[in-house]
Order: sequence, then C-alpha cells, then structure tokens
Amino acid sequence: MTVSELATHVRAQAVTAVNTHPLVASAKQYADAVLLPTALETDRHGVTPERIVEFSDLHLLNHLAPAEFDGAHVDRHSDRLLHEVLAGACLNTWLVWAQHAPVVGRLADAHAAGTELPPIAHQILRGRLLTGAAISDVRRYPDHFIAATRESAGWTFSGTVSWVSGWGLNTVLMVAAVESSTRTVVTALVPINERVQSSDLELSAVAGSRTERVTLSEVFVPEAHVISRVPLSKYRTTDFSTASDARPHHFGLADRVLGELEQAHPTSRELADLWRPRIAQLRTDAYALSDAAKSTGNERHRIDERLAAKVAMGEALVTLTHALVIARAGRGIVRDNTAQLYARTALFVLVQGQTAEVRDAQLSHLAQIRKNQ
Repeated sequence: MTVSELATHVRAQAVTAVNTHPLVASAKQYADAVLLPTALETDRHGVTPERIVEFSDLHLLNHLAPAEFDGAHVDRHSDRLLHEVLAGACLNTWLVWAQHAPVVGRLADAHAAGTELPPIAHQILRGRLLTGAAISDVRRYPDHFIAATRESAGWTFSGTVSWVSGWGLNTVLMVAAVESSTRTVVTALVPINERVQSSDLELSAVAGSRTERVTLSEVFVPEAHVISRVPLSKYRTTDFSTASDARPHHFGLADRVLGELEQAHPTSRELADLWRPRIAQLRTDAYALSDAAKSTGNERHRIDERLAAKVAMGEALVTLTHALVIARAGRGIVRDNTAQLYARTALFVLVQGQTAEVRDAQLSHLAQIRKNQ
C-alpha cells in the first residue's frame, strides 16, 4: 500500500469511527457547520453564552451522565471521538467544554458508587449548568495551592487558581484544595459568588476560551458539596498519569491541520500524505498505552513510552502548524488566518496540563535532537 493509499484508508476509518455513536455523529455535523466556520471569530471575541446553550441542547454538557439524568452515558471510545471532533473544529470552545466534561464524569461515578449528591450536582448531571475546573494547582503544592481549612459544618477554601476556563459562562467551580495538616486533597463544588473574583491573564493563545486567574477569599464550602477526599500522594499519582498521555484533542487538532495542508499547496499535500500515517500510529499507540495503564490499575504502567508518545505528538503539531504557515506564505502570519490560529494553539498544547516530568521529557528530547545533529 502506498503512502497516499494508506492516508485514504486512515481517513475512511476516521469517518467510520465518527458514525459509531449518534451523539458523536451529531456533534460532528454541528462542529463542521457552526464551530469551524466561526473559530477565528471565537478566538478574537470569546466563546459566547449562546454556544453553551447549543451544547446543552445537543446533550454535550452531560454526555457522560447516565440515562436517568437524560445523559448519553457514552463509552471511552466515543468520548475520545467527541474530544477529537470538537477540538479539531474550535479549540477555544473545546477547552471550555473540556474543563466541564470530566466534572460530569466524576459526579456520575460518585452517584453510581452511592454517594449522596447535592442538588447543584444534579443540575450539572442534567446538563443545565456549566462548570469550571480549578484543580491543577495541586501539582504546585506546597509552593502554590488552594488551602482547605476544616470548619464545623464544612470547609473554607482560600487561594488563587492559576487557570479557570469559561469564566463568565460557568456558575460553579470544581475546586481541588489541600488540607496541609493531613496532606489531603478536598475536591468540592463551589458556586461562584462575591468571594470568587477573577483577573485577566491576557493569553496569546486560546484567548477566546475566557481563561482567567481566579481568587477564592475565605469561601465557605458545605460538607454536602464535597465530592471526594483523597491523600495528596494518591491524587498526584492519578493526575500524573493523565498528564503523561497524548490526548484526543491533540489528534483532533492534527487532523484539522492535515486537512488544511492538503488544500494549501501541492507540496503541502504531499507533506500531509507523509504525516498522516505517523499521526495515525501515534494515536493508536497513545490510546492503547493509556488503556493498558487503566486496565492494570498501575498509573505508571509503561510511563516512558507514554511520555515519549506525548512528546512526539507535541513535536508533530508544531511541525505541521509551521508547515501550514509556510504553505500559506505571507497570509500565514496574518492574525485572521487559520494557519496563525493553529500555530498559536500548538504552543498552548505543549504546556497544557504539563507536569515536571512531562516538561523534563520535552526538554530532554530537544536536547537529544541537538546532540544527534
């Protein structure tokens, strides 16, 4: 099979995969018709409240919720496809949604385990509220974190969250705070009120995701709003595992850039045909490695291979987006061009969800390239 024939085969498989679940198919139609044509505008002006209503109507705000909450309860494979489809169309919109979606999954798991959830959690499971995620600062403990202090009827959360996407659209945050005396991570639903204030980050990439720095000032959290309490060591192990994998949005963005390379210039089409098998293999490997780690229950299962796949995917995205800028020539450096949008997005992907080990793997790879020259 030639490279071009293999590329065609890979594309045919992707189309078939998208059609495996009705929600994925409808999301694909919506992404192509609505998200993609407005991606540049969204990057400039931000994700709109109307878009969140559309996501709610499409059941994309509770796709991981069980049927009793009118959710789609999609499987792991379909969830990945949804992330690929949405990220490939508009990564700003995807980022807002991707902060919310895992919250629904966690609440669904807690409900299935018999945890009594507060009314606000039921609204989230029904897709009526958009949540924000304020959980990544646990990685920086003890230098920077949200502090949890025990009270008689709950907790007090204080500190500054480095990143919250969808600000102004979400009405509740899922916050991970650390109780230092016991080194316990307390994760809870925190409604946004006057004690939760934001400040601009002025991002150069994904500026339309409404990502801001958010400060919690002695916010009281009722015990009923607490979703979990786990040892810090266990929390970090799980978080490290997630951050070490190449993720679906990487592949969704890559597929979009490859598609535009095919249309940009005859030589860039040849480039796209050469790269498609490489991206397809990275995708297969990354998902297989992630699934293996999940099935074994060992968060560090084949961790070096998983890190290598993530590093390789980041490098591929930078290369492909740079190629699109080159193929578009002078137009490729104009802000109102998707080549420029994707190039900035690829840089964001390099640092998103980055742990110390991921950063070391990325930098070591770059150093090794120079040594081999």
